[in-house]
Amino acid sequence: MGTGELSERAQHLLKTLIECYIRDGQPVGSRTLSHHSVLDLSPATIRNVMADLEDLGLVSTPHTSAGRKPTAQGYRVFVNSLLKVQPLDSGEVLHLQRQLDPQGSLPDLLGRASKLLSGVTRLAGLVTLPRWDQALLQHVEFLSLSDNRVLAIFVINDSEVQNHVIRTERHFTASELEQAANYLNTHFAGKELQEVRRGLVASMHDAKETVNVLMQAAMEAAEKVIDSEQKQPDYVLAGQTNLMGFAEFSNLERLRQLFDAFAEKRDILHLLDQCLHSDGMQIFIGDESGYELFGDCSVITAPYRSEGKVVGVLGVIGPTRMAYERVIPIVDITAKLLGAALNSRQ
Repeated sequence: MGTGELSERAQHLLKTLIECYIRDGQPVGSRTLSHHSVLDLSPATIRNVMADLEDLGLVSTPHTSAGRKPTAQGYRVFVNSLLKVQPLDSGEVLHLQRQLDPQGSLPDLLGRASKLLSGVTRLAGLVTLPRWDQALLQHVEFLSLSDNRVLAIFVINDSEVQNHVIRTERHFTASELEQAANYLNTHFAGKELQEVRRGLVASMHDAKETVNVLMQAAMEAAEKVIDSEQKQPDYVLAGQTNLMGFAEFSNLERLRQLFDAFAEKRDILHLLDQCLHSDGMQIFIGDESGYELFGDCSVITAPYRSEGKVVGVLGVIGPTRMAYERVIPIVDITAKLLGAALNSRQ
């Protein structure tokens, strides 16, 4: 529902109640509302408005208290219609930007983005790994290991490194490994991985017979890289222990189930995949996520882009009682800054 069904007085009291509850974490009584409201209303009038809001499903009365707290539906009305999001000041933006220095490896950059989100919001921060439209092979190296094994190092899209151990029937010298790597880099650098796989088969007869076996093994390793690229993307998670500080997660069994979901990743990845294909920021409050386990949580996400294309999603997970007016702009600007950092790496 929107605010069209609510009087201006009811909107104001709902907004005040939610702000008090977010701040204190305690059910809000009529006296507290009267103290924090700028409206000159009697306690009886406030109680009547609260009863109307409860009938509409926007607030509820816990059994242990005469005060009320917002429901997920109440939070939704608050976020959609009553919340005034303030943009971050230039100093805060500069601080975030400095933390997302594009130097270093891609996993390091994504890890810093996740830790930054959790550190600034005091919630759990997460960032999905980029899903590139095309996986381009930039460079290959082979290193000799013991027991007739070879480490194949593939550099993908200039930044992502994939390592695979290849077992061979015989030992290859450093010269042979260098020769094979040079052949692959000369003929296939900058090509899409699917094209590399096809090209390797077609060009086997052009390579020297002494490295044909290694080339075949390299093709199999390339197939593993392709398969890993086609899998559902993983994510980097940080700050999940921050959730232990909220009363909403004081039930140890519920907290254990939530942490198990973080570890298993399936449900969260499915939710994030929805965000990847949506336009702009997404806010799931309580059961809106479609997962009962997240019934006490809110998930705020924003897509991040590289060269104008959405390649991943970042966001936070926390209790429904979170400071939306602050968290929303932090998630939004962090997504923009991460995209800018990725573009500067191209």
